[in-house]
Parts: sequence; C-alpha cells; structure tokens
Amino acid sequence: MVEPFLGTWKLVSSENFEDYMKELGVNSAILNLAGSAKVNILISKDGDTITIQTESIKNTVISFKLGVEFDETTADNRKVKSIVTLDGGSMNHVQKWLGKETMIKRKIVDGKMVVEYAMNNIVSTRTYEKV
Repeated sequence: MVEPFLGTWKLVSSENFEDYMKELGVNSAILNLAGSAKVNILISKDGDTITIQTESIKNTVISFKLGVEFDETTADNRKVKSIVTLDGGSMNHVQKWLGKETMIKRKIVDGKMVVEYAMNNIVSTRTYEKV
C-alpha cells in the first residue's frame, strides 16, 4: 500500500550518506555539496502511476508503475534501469547500471519516512519528517 508514503517529506537526519555516494562513484565536488544539502521529497499517486519528486542541489522527478522496469537518470547523472516494488510495508527501489546495483528501501517508522540506501557493504540511513 503506497498511501502512507504520499505527501511532502523533509530531510531531518542523515547517516553515512557520503560513504554511500563514494561507493556509487560520485565525484568529490558533488559529494561536498550533497552532504549538506537540504532535501525535500514529494511522493504522489495518480491512478496506478507513482511520482517521486526530489528537490535538492539537482531536482529530479521519476514516475513509474509498481513492478514495471523504467529508465531513470539519477541526480548524479547515472543512467539506470529501475524497478520499484512494495514488500511488507517497504517501498523497494532497485537501480541497475554497468553491472552494478543499489537498493533504496523506504519505510514508514513512527510517522517518519526512513530511507535506507545500500550498495555492496555500504549502508546509509536518511530520515524524513512529513511537512
């Protein structure tokens, strides 16, 4: 059920995000900016299409249907194949590119959106509060 994720969310805490970005291969100039950036995420739904709009250093918008692969250009300009599924209350977003893979797992915990970013053995957790 996607409804608990709908709305506008602001970043309130971030752990280990710089290490995660390094694992993705993000260059150091962007790393410095991204670490301190304010981030807002707007998640909306129209029929069976979900849209995630991220406002930060670089704004991004993705629209997708659950379980259907789509092309995505990430904020750090990676061209990836993505698929988003719901599993046990988590919204799982897998990105694949050049033989690599990362998982972004969103879940609602005590009214906050907790987002876990994982690649290889690097995990970052960012917490968002509803605006």
